[in-house]
Amino acid sequence: MKKWFALSAIGRDRPGIVADLAELIYECDCNLEDSSMTILGGEFAVLLLLSGQEADVERRLSSACKRLEWEKRLTVFFRPLENEPVRYGAGERTISYELQATGVDKAGIVARIARCLADQGINITQMQTHSRPEPGSGTAIYTMRMRMEVPTTVGIPALRERLERIADALHIHIDLTPGNSRE
Repeated sequence: MKKWFALSAIGRDRPGIVADLAELIYECDCNLEDSSMTILGGEFAVLLLLSGQEADVERRLSSACKRLEWEKRLTVFFRPLENEPVRYGAGERTISYELQATGVDKAGIVARIARCLADQGINITQMQTHSRPEPGSGTAIYTMRMRMEVPTTVGIPALRERLERIADALHIHIDLTPGNSRE
């Protein structure tokens, strides 16, 4: 019977982390089903979805993760999943959108926008943020990019209005751009 696991790891970025994790997965007779990796500052972070069929796969993964933590100085977490993973909202009609917010860096940009989206039942599927000094003045300019799945029941004009009120209150600019539909 196929068993599913989520595994995350974080550690100081260096060549070989992906190879170390891939070897761990292979040595435990698991299959890498899905992955997302990034570098934030000098830290490497990864989230992996694995499957395996051996009876002792959970024990083997646990042992291998502990070894990797000790030998390679990574912080590794893994957990078994109850069933085959199903993406949130699978089967629902949604429209993909991208949102970009830009403005002088200040507390609350992500919190206010994310809460607005959550209150509408919108699922954020990907997010990137960064703050960079503006050339000349050195003022910190914050940029946030999100991909999201918007249920077709959400009124886009009303959503734009809510986002515009947030943009006005925070003195930032928000762009909302449609993408492809998903059923």
